[in-house]
Amino acid sequence: MSPAEQQPAQKIAFRIIQHFDKSYRWFSRITRGAQERFENGQWQETVRASKERITVYEQSLSEAVADIYHDLTVHQKNDAFWHAMKQAYFSLLEGHPQFELAETFYNSVIGRIFKHQRIDNSVMFMLPSRCYLPGRDREKVINSFDPTTTVAQMYEAIFHIYRFNIPFEDKARDIGNLETALRQRLSTAQLASVTAVEMLKPVFYRSKAAYVIGRICMPDETLPFVIALQTSTRQALFVDALLTDRKDLSIIFGFARSYFMADTLYPAEVAAFLQELLPHKKHFELYMALGHFKHGKTVFYRNFLHHQEHSTDLFEAAPGTRGLVMMVFHLPSYGVVFKIIKDEFAESKKITRDHVKSCYKLVKMSDRVGRMADTHEYVNFRFPLARIAPELLQELHETCASSVKIVGDELIISHLYIERKMTPLNLYLDKETDPEKIRSAINELGTCIKQIALANIFPGDMLHKNFGITRLGRVIFYDYDEICLMKDRNFRELPKSDDPYAMDTLSVAPDDVFPEQFEHFIVGKRHLKAMLKSMHGDLMTASYWRELQAIAGSGAVPNFTPYDASARLPRDDV
Repeated sequence: MSPAEQQPAQKIAFRIIQHFDKSYRWFSRITRGAQERFENGQWQETVRASKERITVYEQSLSEAVADIYHDLTVHQKNDAFWHAMKQAYFSLLEGHPQFELAETFYNSVIGRIFKHQRIDNSVMFMLPSRCYLPGRDREKVINSFDPTTTVAQMYEAIFHIYRFNIPFEDKARDIGNLETALRQRLSTAQLASVTAVEMLKPVFYRSKAAYVIGRICMPDETLPFVIALQTSTRQALFVDALLTDRKDLSIIFGFARSYFMADTLYPAEVAAFLQELLPHKKHFELYMALGHFKHGKTVFYRNFLHHQEHSTDLFEAAPGTRGLVMMVFHLPSYGVVFKIIKDEFAESKKITRDHVKSCYKLVKMSDRVGRMADTHEYVNFRFPLARIAPELLQELHETCASSVKIVGDELIISHLYIERKMTPLNLYLDKETDPEKIRSAINELGTCIKQIALANIFPGDMLHKNFGITRLGRVIFYDYDEICLMKDRNFRELPKSDDPYAMDTLSVAPDDVFPEQFEHFIVGKRHLKAMLKSMHGDLMTASYWRELQAIAGSGAVPNFTPYDASARLPRDDV
């Protein structure tokens, strides 16, 4: 293209980066407000801010695309124009602190313009524009503390840097608790061998907690080093826990939790640091945990393409009982499942396709409290046709024909959700023989249902096949087609009568729910029913559900700590 022809492409590229920068400023403004909301105990505002931040990307994208259409007759532009525009945008990314997020924003613009029909590296950043080397911006995202001081002095130095505009409830007590906790976990020799204490500069806020996250480096090992902070009813600050176990940190960054508010100009470096602390976490999961779920989808897709190139197994139907609403399949060697809304639902499902989509959106916008799996929506997702098992292809055509088509050597699914793979709880309970693990799973199931309800979500279909269990034994809900807000259900007692026909004459409205019936279908086997009832019998009473409904209706924000209660530090003098 001549310079004159390149100028419009350069102009549009510049316009897109402007929209991205504006979007990131908006995202960051909401994120920065987390400290003030935490300090002032503004928990309802915290919920609203979380929802608003999720909408930022889509609103910014819509504005950018509308701006382009205002100045550009899109359908008249040839490939040379789009290639030139990508090249112009690439030049604008040089030195940009959020270049990777800006690439994703550009991809979204191109995807919207071409209605996701063109997935092409010549016009999009299917591959990253550069290889990011972690450590380049490390000093911009971490604070380092002198490891040669005493433990107490180190904590004093940390709280000198990480300051809050509210007083400690009892700072001397908290530092004493932290010192005791660290000395219980590290021997004198280990403490003496510490070579570095590094803490991420951004504080990580979520719900009613704040986390100062870093690591302790020793010659032979590196430990996570996380100080969990909360506020008292009088809005005084206190240290709730010291976490040094990767398992605890993994749960904090779990895929069933809401996104953190952690303000930084260098998300790639923060994600890289977290990856070093959590090597078993996928890189895309860490971006999502930081609230950059759109870029997390990009990183996932790149990872997925890479995995396909280095594997040979076939996509097949996921193990477990077939759902009435969703067709679910997976690649056995990969850690996610793909969920497609079926064309037709069973007679028992009085819902529509749009209703299912709205339920998944509701979960996205809600506090998932560590009990509802995050899902990621894709359109026109492409699979190599040669990797689709014949049985799966047939089932997809039989159940989801309106969502699938074959173009050349690809299977294209027009709309699907991707979700972290878990073992379905019904399969786990069928195979597990350890009585303690079975009991723990049943207890987790009851706790999961209760916590979801306290988060103002009625799970609806609570059959245990709709729950999964993680490798750490945590039970997570993942079937959302019948969920609703707690206020949308009327919890009733069954009539008490000697009349054998009393049930036949019972008037039942569509929103009526009879919790006494839950024991008959949450789990199937008699001994498991008895176990669930012994531990969570209140779930089978209408009065308990009305109590949860009242709590949710009051606007109360639940506070579920993502670590075990045994990790909490003492506050006996409070």
